[in-house]
Amino acid sequence: MGVATGEFEVACAVPPAKMFQAAVLDADELFPKIMSQGIKSAELIEGDGGAGSIRKINLVEGNFCMKHKVDALDKESFVYNYTIFEGDTLTGKFEKIVYETKYVSSPDGGSIFKATVSFHTLAGFDVPAEKLVNTAKEKATVMVKTVEAYLQAN
Repeated sequence: MGVATGEFEVACAVPPAKMFQAAVLDADELFPKIMSQGIKSAELIEGDGGAGSIRKINLVEGNFCMKHKVDALDKESFVYNYTIFEGDTLTGKFEKIVYETKYVSSPDGGSIFKATVSFHTLAGFDVPAEKLVNTAKEKATVMVKTVEAYLQAN
């Protein structure tokens, strides 16, 4: 077992408070609508949405799902940390995937999505950290840009 960790950022034109509201607090309702090609549904299955809560995300492709636990949620500083601990995303590769995320203000009035991701791999599964982090960044960029476009249009 090993741990591959990396950081990345994604800039957008929408202020942090608005991005955090849509991408984190309203995600269960919003993502299946605006990211329907990948997310079938999302639901809180345990807790009130804060730290310790469990969320289940059902993916379109292959009828897959994943569960993640909210590690931290700070509405004032726009921090959302969570751990993917169960689901098809992990099968045969990872024990868990941990995300530490935050939206911060950018000089142009928009925001920057900052993330640290740690892939806790199972024995026998070795992929370069750079490849794992780049894949995470690609997926996060799609999410940020999709939410940004939705908020700008509505």
